[in-house]
Amino acid sequence: MIQHKELANGRWSELSLSKQLSNIGSEVSRTIKWQEKNNEIQAQKAFERALELIDMTLSTKQRYSAIKEICRLRELFCQAYIIKDKEDMEYINKYLFYFALEK
Repeated sequence: MIQHKELANGRWSELSLSKQLSNIGSEVSRTIKWQEKNNEIQAQKAFERALELIDMTLSTKQRYSAIKEICRLRELFCQAYIIKDKEDMEYINKYLFYFALEK
């Protein structure tokens, strides 16, 4: 089920890579927040939304180096979520936070 219907209809590809990563970071942050509150249902929903945005980013035309890095981000995010590695989740969150600061 597509959660970000408006973005999936083409608007996502109009955003810069920095804006896309910033939005992914928002969902990662929400995932962490819900995990800290021990609300697994909401954490799972935020996790799925983050993956959806990552996958939409991978489907846009990106340079090979960007695709490689985004795939690695997806892999690390999934691993950290599944094994509940708070340190790696915070590292991913911090990495993506810097994209939100770019203008």
